[in-house]
Amino acid sequence: MADTTGNTTENAAHEPPPMRKASWKYIGPGIVVAATGVGAGDLVATLIAGSNFGYTLLWAAIIGCLVKISLAEAAGRWHLSTGRTLFDGWAGLGRWTTWFFAVYVVVWGFVYGAAAMSSSALPLQALFPDVMGLKWWGIACGLVGLVFVWFNKYAVFEKVMTVLVGVMFLVTVYLAIRVTPNIPDAFAGLLPVLPDEKDSILNTLGLIGGVGGTITLAAYGYWVNAKGWTDTGWMKVMRLDNRVAYATTGIFVIAMLFVGAELLHSANIAIASGDKGLIQLGDILEDEYGTATAKFFLIGFFATSFTSLIGVWHGVSLMFADFVARLSGKGQAKGEEVASGTRERSWPFRAYLLWLTFPPMILLFEGQPFRLIILYGVLGAAFLPFLAGTLIWLLNSSRTPREWRNGPLSNAMLAVAGLLFLVLCVKQVWDQPWGEFF
Repeated sequence: MADTTGNTTENAAHEPPPMRKASWKYIGPGIVVAATGVGAGDLVATLIAGSNFGYTLLWAAIIGCLVKISLAEAAGRWHLSTGRTLFDGWAGLGRWTTWFFAVYVVVWGFVYGAAAMSSSALPLQALFPDVMGLKWWGIACGLVGLVFVWFNKYAVFEKVMTVLVGVMFLVTVYLAIRVTPNIPDAFAGLLPVLPDEKDSILNTLGLIGGVGGTITLAAYGYWVNAKGWTDTGWMKVMRLDNRVAYATTGIFVIAMLFVGAELLHSANIAIASGDKGLIQLGDILEDEYGTATAKFFLIGFFATSFTSLIGVWHGVSLMFADFVARLSGKGQAKGEEVASGTRERSWPFRAYLLWLTFPPMILLFEGQPFRLIILYGVLGAAFLPFLAGTLIWLLNSSRTPREWRNGPLSNAMLAVAGLLFLVLCVKQVWDQPWGEFF
């Protein structure tokens, strides 16, 4: 009798956790990754694509969402199937991954901090032009983001992100309806056709690759754990959550493509690349539809930029805290530790928050150093090929339980993603003015 009981207990310990039914009530990390991944720069890139090519590249924007679904799903599947964090998986592939991440997270974070603060400041200065200058608005946004992430755990962070995503959704969908899209032309844009212009292939690849996030795709697994999802019982929930993330991203991107095609392409209006292009769009909207529409758009612009700021402040700080914990020799980094909230209270998490906030303020006053910007561009372009390649490696090896390893579709999607981002990385490296670097 005792033996039977002992065996039953032992077997129960090795039984897989019950599979939870995918339900909308659990959705959360997907909203966070969608909000963080779609920044002002992504919206401008899509606007410019719409203004240059009309609806022709609508299909490319949708493929971009599908590619990012595969990457985020793979990251989440690694966390849930192994119980280990993504950096713990990277560390098992060799010391080169540690060096790459260390250089990336320091340089990228320094430059991104300034970019995120500037992007959040632009719509605020446009809304309240007489209050203070752009640099001071940027500093204010950085400090608000720091205080908010420092004193709040994931649950509060997710709720605030959800509210801001709701604002983004209302604004982008309203604008798409307001410009009265040409539905037949939009459906025609679903056919995979390249524009008949110079560099059309690279422009198309750039639009596919620019839909929704870089390092935030890797942060998705950490947000999944922070939500309390730490085992395979949450796999169906995670997959639904991930699809919701990129369906939301797709709506944002398609809506802005509609705006670019109808408002800019038809009138042959060009806007600047980067965040200032959205300020120009605000002026155009005011001329076309009045002050109220322009103000509404600027509120959406702020929501888009500020969600990217606080999303990176939280998600990449979680990754950095995990990175430091793994380097300190504490053994395998477990998802349960992220779920417990101890990472959000750790000194590495808060140290990286400070790194994202205060040193970049120097760049707000002195401009961005030329060499640093080149390194930032190259490292940023190299991260997604790194992510796709390492996920293929991890999820086809014995490090992942057999039933959760990649199937043919996952391998194909990750391979396509890796090749796509490798081409874009090579182009980014090639386009840098290296002669002026040395």
